[in-house]
Amino acid sequence: MGEKRKYNPELKAEAIRMVNEHGMTHGEVSKKLGIPKGTIGNWVSGYSEASPGAPPGEQTYAAMKAENARLRKELAEARMEREILKKTTAYFAKESLRGTRS
Repeated sequence: MGEKRKYNPELKAEAIRMVNEHGMTHGEVSKKLGIPKGTIGNWVSGYSEASPGAPPGEQTYAAMKAENARLRKELAEARMEREILKKTTAYFAKESLRGTRS
């Protein structure tokens, strides 16, 4: 598989500007800049999640806040599941001890 190329932020910003402001297609920008069409598509879709002035790939405060809330909820659920498993394990361990003392 080929090496992953690194592109500077100015080139990314220019490619996004060409698509969003000048109305060029991903294919046109790809040919003009010599960058794969899929890469440009990723940059443009990633830019729509970022703040207008932010470099491509950066999330907005609102997006990070929403992700943080989702992760907190997921962590709380995982903790609750872990506690249930601990209690269940203790219950069955106690029950198995009762069954062996006849």
